[in-house]
Amino acid sequence: MKKVAFIFPGQGSQVVGMGKDLYGEEPVARRIFDEADERLGFSLSRLIFEGPEEELRLTYNTQPALYTVSSAFLAVIENRTPFIPDYVAGHSLGEYTAYHAAGAIPFGIGVELVRKRGEWMEEAYPAGRGAMAAILGMEREPLRLLCEEVTREGMRVELANLNSPGQIVLSGTREGVEEAGKRARERGAKRVIPLQVSGPFHSSLMSPAREKMEQKLKETEGLKDPVIPVISNVSAKEVTSREEMIQALIQQVTSPVLWEDSIRRLIQLGVTTFVEVGAGSVLTGLVKKIDKGAETRNVSNLEQLRAWVKEWEGEMKNA
Repeated sequence: MKKVAFIFPGQGSQVVGMGKDLYGEEPVARRIFDEADERLGFSLSRLIFEGPEEELRLTYNTQPALYTVSSAFLAVIENRTPFIPDYVAGHSLGEYTAYHAAGAIPFGIGVELVRKRGEWMEEAYPAGRGAMAAILGMEREPLRLLCEEVTREGMRVELANLNSPGQIVLSGTREGVEEAGKRARERGAKRVIPLQVSGPFHSSLMSPAREKMEQKLKETEGLKDPVIPVISNVSAKEVTSREEMIQALIQQVTSPVLWEDSIRRLIQLGVTTFVEVGAGSVLTGLVKKIDKGAETRNVSNLEQLRAWVKEWEGEMKNA
C-alpha cells in the first residue's frame, strides 16, 4: 500500500466562503462549525462564509477559521471512510490541525488555543513596525548570511518560512526586511514580494507571544500523545508524545517553518501521496516544487472530497 500524508494549510490560504458547502450538506461538519461558534462566543462560521474579507484576514480570526475549516473536512473524511493517514503535517498554524488529526488536540480545545495564538501574535510587536517578504530564486545559506549581516547593522531580519527550493520568507523589522530584500535583489534573487501580514511572524520578535503560548499550552488539560506521527515545523522530525508536541508548539512561535525539510522527511519515510485538507492549494504547489514526482490531491470543497473518497474506495477494492 502506498503511504499517504495529510497536510494542513496555514495563514494565507483563507478565502470567504470556504467550507460553506460542507456546512450545508454534511451534519458532522456542521457540528464542527457550531462548536467553534460556541467555544469562541461569536459566529466565526458567519465570518468564514460571508466575510467581510478584511475581518477574516485579521490574524486572530484567520487562525481559528482555517483550523475550523480543515477540521470540518477531516470530520467528513473520518465519517465517510475508515482511512487513517500514515503521517500528518501542517504549515505554521496548520500544525495545530495536524495534532488534532492525530488525536492529540480535541477540536474545541484547539480552536481556543489558535484564537489565543492569533491574538498574542497580533499583540507581540507594534503594528506597522514589523514585516515579512518572500524571496524567490535565492538559496538558503547565502540568504541566512545576508540576514545576519543586516541584523548586525541594527536592522533585525531572520529566515521565517523555508517553503521550497528558491522560495524563502523573511521576517523582522520593517527596515530589516526592506534592506535584506534590496540586498537579495542585488545578489541575484529573482523577485522580492512583500507579504500582507500584520507582524513579523516566526521570528524572535514574537517572543512575547511565545511566552504566553508556553504558559497556556502547559496549563491546558486534555492534550494527549499523537496516535499518528506529526512532522514538526521546528525540527522536520516526527513528534509522537504530548511533551514533544507542547515543546514543538512553543518553539514554533519564534522559529522558522522548515516546510521543505518536512516534506523531504516525509518522502524519506516512504510517503508518495500528499493530500492537502482544507482551504486552497498552496501546500500541494510547494510539494510539487520540492518533488515533481510526488502525487498530490486537494480536498478544499465537497466535490473534491467526494472524488477523493471514491478514488480511495476504488483502491481498497483493488488492493
